[in-house]
Amino acid sequence: MAEDAWEAAQEGAELIADGETERAVLVLSALVASDPKNEYARFFLGAAHYERQDYARAMQAYVGALTLAPTHLGAMIGAGHALRMLGRYDESIRMGQQILARDKNDQDALYLLGSAHFARGDNHAAEDYLHRFLGTNPEPEAATDAAGMLQVIAGLIVPAQTGEEPD
Repeated sequence: MAEDAWEAAQEGAELIADGETERAVLVLSALVASDPKNEYARFFLGAAHYERQDYARAMQAYVGALTLAPTHLGAMIGAGHALRMLGRYDESIRMGQQILARDKNDQDALYLLGSAHFARGDNHAAEDYLHRFLGTNPEPEAATDAAGMLQVIAGLIVPAQTGEEPD
């Protein structure tokens, strides 16, 4: 049955991968309506909303996936990042810590915790998690983001202020 749910959600996942998030939201919302117990549809719907920067709806979809599958790591990571983007740093950090309690070297949890602590201004903890994350040999884009946060913490670069034009 889980395989059927996974297969049903693949069209929406492919639309997200192709950058067609609006269509993905429509397809996945329809799937959730017709199959409300499909955790994958809810997870990918969360991902689509996150890509659209609609973090409240992303959070809602990820929570729906977690209600159906409380140990769904992707939904936990997604929810943690949605919480971070909503400025709910303590909750985001708690989500990351729950994942690390299961696997102390979970790459996604280390990045979530590093970025949440960074956003909260807790540079010491951010440094620790970001260095641990970089030690997991992450994908280049995520490694670049983590290195950028570490450079800001070290004072090597100054982040742009909201509304400020880059040089």
